[in-house]
Amino acid sequence: MSRSRLAALPLVAALALAACGGGDDDTTAPGTTPAPGTGGDGAPAPTAAPGVSDPGEAGDDGTGDDDGGDGPIVVTLPPGTVPEAAAVAGGTLRVALEAEVDGLNPVSSQVTAAAGLMMAAAVFDTLAATDTAGDPVPYLAESFTPNDDFTTWDVKLREGITFHDGTALDALAVQRNFETQLADPLVGLAVKPFHPAEGATEIIDEYTIRYTLSEPNVRFPARLTTQIGMVASPTWLDAAIADATLNQRPVGTGPFVFDSRSEDSVTRFVRNDDYWNGEVYLDAIEFVPVTDGGVAADLLYNGEVDALHTTDPGTVADLRSNVDAFPQQLLDDSGDDRFIIMNTAKPPFDDVRARQALAYATPRQLVLDLFAVRQWRPASQRFIPESPYHNPDLVQVGDDADRAVALAAEYCAERGGETNPVTNQPTCSNGKINIEYQWSGPSVSQTRLADVLVDGWGAAFNVTRDEKLQDQNILEVVTGGYNAVSWTQFNDPEPINDNVWVLCRTAPAEGIALNFSRYCDEQRDALLVEAAATVDDAARAELVQQAEARINESFTYVFLGHVLWDYALASNVHGLCDRTSPEGTRLMCVRQGNFWPTTVWID
Repeated sequence: MSRSRLAALPLVAALALAACGGGDDDTTAPGTTPAPGTGGDGAPAPTAAPGVSDPGEAGDDGTGDDDGGDGPIVVTLPPGTVPEAAAVAGGTLRVALEAEVDGLNPVSSQVTAAAGLMMAAAVFDTLAATDTAGDPVPYLAESFTPNDDFTTWDVKLREGITFHDGTALDALAVQRNFETQLADPLVGLAVKPFHPAEGATEIIDEYTIRYTLSEPNVRFPARLTTQIGMVASPTWLDAAIADATLNQRPVGTGPFVFDSRSEDSVTRFVRNDDYWNGEVYLDAIEFVPVTDGGVAADLLYNGEVDALHTTDPGTVADLRSNVDAFPQQLLDDSGDDRFIIMNTAKPPFDDVRARQALAYATPRQLVLDLFAVRQWRPASQRFIPESPYHNPDLVQVGDDADRAVALAAEYCAERGGETNPVTNQPTCSNGKINIEYQWSGPSVSQTRLADVLVDGWGAAFNVTRDEKLQDQNILEVVTGGYNAVSWTQFNDPEPINDNVWVLCRTAPAEGIALNFSRYCDEQRDALLVEAAATVDDAARAELVQQAEARINESFTYVFLGHVLWDYALASNVHGLCDRTSPEGTRLMCVRQGNFWPTTVWID
């Protein structure tokens, strides 16, 4: 049976729509758990995922107004089902990635996009890693020690680790990475707001570095599981400043060593025989960007690649409906949300009535049914229901055209003669609000999502459609040159990491902002800052839930659904979930489009 025939399945006939977000982020997914009904060789048996009544039909009460209650959509290869002694060395793992990235330098490149994270995981290690409970544990670091009020953290490194170029890993190397991130015009935006302008780091001894924070953060090591915690060779960093082409030839401490890279074609890494944290089995790993999910599945079915990751709902539906053809799949909807962002710094969305009108006019159920092909659970907020930070009282409004029309009429009666600086049109015409909707393309799926949204919004809005290349789309969003845009982000198991995307301090009046909506709420920020300083888990969760309620009340986002990632592997690929910390703690299998190849082997 060829993969091309799979597209004819009734579930997805004429509905193979892709979901492609414009944003990159460092959100993380909680540890996945073994699903019932898994096969003895580590491959999920052909059964539905927990909380899914039928492959392709996510748990949903039908209203589209909440997150459902049937449990996370997760199917995981159970760790350790193949005895470690059975692992064999050799072979090349070929991985189809959803996209390409601009470079592989963790201090300056967009490695936090899913494709970048996947490639970075082969060559770089992080100071901390995330265990299966979603908690940070030491990795390159040996320990994390805070002061009494959690405003400084001493990070002690493991001794005897070297980078691929022979440079020693020590406190000076870590400081060099962090200070370079601080100085970078883009990456620095995610770092500077949380550290003092002077003295952000201090060398305590050869293997200990002290981080000083602007305010208490009891969960600071969680930040060191992200791009902020990746450590590159300082020798290579210096060379890359002089020769920008070296950004494509990374040097880390990871399980694989860079071999070659042809952008938009193949990036290849070979085994690090001297890896500090155990044996690496694969001879090599190759990453191939394949932007069409159906084509990637074809390649996997025909044996031309050994693994893929995808959020394309049509492809996910195909894969889930054909477990005989694709027996090894990890499904996880805990790592990303899809939502609409409104720019609150400019008319019309500087007025809450316009934001409310767009929310009520959004055809959320049609998005879930048509665009997401019923693969997503509806979202009302940043957190899935199983998260301790989920606020069960929140509802994401939508599917109410009459309410939207009334709000638009009220707005236009008062402010209809003003100018929308994005469209250079009056804010209203013929009783409707004039806006621009922007998305990243060219993309058939994104255009189809635009069709669904614009049709629903048409009851209360006159919408100018604006498809831009991804780089330009991102630039417009970070500089505030948009009205409304669809985005993929959030859903971090450590919500303090997501503060960078929502706080007032990352939403300047002019220039680049990481708080893309540019909405400032000092009370929301106070709750999140207090949460970061709170040791008690239950109290911290309550504070985040209160902050989430304020985000809901601000109408800055329209949440659509929790994005479902599918990681599909060839039947001869093993060991993906066997990665552990040096102390033996089992680590997360997958994280927002990324998996770690350290313990993978092929029979």
